[in-house]
This record gives sequence, structure tokens and C-alpha cells, in this order.
Amino acid sequence: MDLLDLSSLTGSELTLAQLYGILGQIDLDIANLLRDGKLAALRYGVGGPAGATTDRAANLQALLAAREHYQQQLAAQPVILTSQGLTNCQ
Repeated sequence: MDLLDLSSLTGSELTLAQLYGILGQIDLDIANLLRDGKLAALRYGVGGPAGATTDRAANLQALLAAREHYQQQLAAQPVILTSQGLTNCQ
């Protein structure tokens, strides 16, 4: 069933593990695309509606843009710094 709007969707912020997982998958897709392996996200060209096509360069740009987006989300995560005090120092 198609959604008519986004009001029924709920979710939570991505965790650090999820962000690292997404970045890892994007990196794998980029590597396979560049190597033209059998697991490449897009090997040659794919036809779309009304004859539109996408090619490897366009797919690489999309993957790089997605990677930048998730890298920015990762960088925006709060950082917790901890320190341990030294005792009995001489």
C-alpha cells in the first residue's frame, strides 16, 4: 500500500553503529563499481522511464553524495570525552 504522506512514519535517530554500517556499505558499493565487479551497484547503463539512462559515473556521483551526507551525520554526533585522573604521582 502506498503512503499518501509521511505523517504515519516514525523512527529514531541513527546510531553510531548504523552510521558506520551505512558508510561501510557505500564504500563497498563504490569499490565494486570502480572495479566493475559482478557485485557492482551499476555495471554499465540502465534504462529508465521515457528512455532515460544512468551510467556508472552518475551512480558514482550519487554514492559519493550519499557518503558525504552520512559522513556529516556521523561528524555531528555528540562526542563524549573521558579522562582518568592520576593518583600518587611523584
